[in-house]
Amino acid sequence: MKHVLGGLALAFATMHAPSAQAQTYPDRPIKLLVPLAAASAVDVVARVVGEKMGDALGQRLYVENMPGAAGRIGMRAAAHAAPDGYTVLVANDSVLTMIPNMAADAGYDPVKEFAPVTQLVRIPLGLIVHPSFPAKDVGELIAQARAKPNAITYATGGPGSPQHVAMELFVRTAGVQMTHVPYRGATQAVNEIVAGHVPVGFTGMSSVFGLLPENRVRLLAVSTPSRVAQLPNVPTVAEAGVPGFDFVAWCALLVPAGTPADVIAKLNAAAAKALADPAVTRKLLDLGFEIGGATAGDLDTLIRREYSRMGDLIRSANIRE
Repeated sequence: MKHVLGGLALAFATMHAPSAQAQTYPDRPIKLLVPLAAASAVDVVARVVGEKMGDALGQRLYVENMPGAAGRIGMRAAAHAAPDGYTVLVANDSVLTMIPNMAADAGYDPVKEFAPVTQLVRIPLGLIVHPSFPAKDVGELIAQARAKPNAITYATGGPGSPQHVAMELFVRTAGVQMTHVPYRGATQAVNEIVAGHVPVGFTGMSSVFGLLPENRVRLLAVSTPSRVAQLPNVPTVAEAGVPGFDFVAWCALLVPAGTPADVIAKLNAAAAKALADPAVTRKLLDLGFEIGGATAGDLDTLIRREYSRMGDLIRSANIRE
């Protein structure tokens, strides 16, 4: 009996002791895999936060961009990486909750094949129009869309992109019809609005901030449930005439499923420390982001909830690539 009890005690202690890997982790540089292009919002966040996380972990965090197939190439690579904490995925809500709902052949499962670490930032979207567009506010935009169904076009970064899903939510909630004009990425979509080729679109506030001083676009409203701190006089879409509208893009850290929990805890703590750094906070706010930060469990809940919500919207709107 003593031998049995001793064995159980040893097993219990082993279960709750930090793994040998976690005790030495990290002992070499860590790759931040970004499944989107360089200079994208996710890439910018990865570089700003990653540098400060490296200080906390005592190792360099370097970014490797792996764009292609709307993020699927990088997501597949991350899903099949070794679960040792040396490949960390930096992904946005599109590749986690939208693309897998659109494509049966996405090649990855955002819930089963990844372990959440933390949310990094939230990304408010701005509803922008070209300065020559006659609508001066959301109410006038809705009135014009109702008067001439499908006559107003809107630009997005492609089918299933956050800009597309946000606008589908807008037109459905407002009860109007507009025509989708997809482009190859959000940057091109914004450029087309600035050029006046397409009058309307949603885009990340990080892009909007650089366009407002020169009046290159007019900002009608923000997508978030509350106003953004940097532009307190700009109403939310819900305040401006579409009650209940709420769309916030976001960016998060994840690791391959099977990564030890204590390694995840170290990454979470390093990210929290980085996000609390005043210089990092100021830089992210200046770029139009909102500071995130959460437990791994909170992020898991967010991914599951938004995967279900976006799936319902994508199916009802028949959004396809």
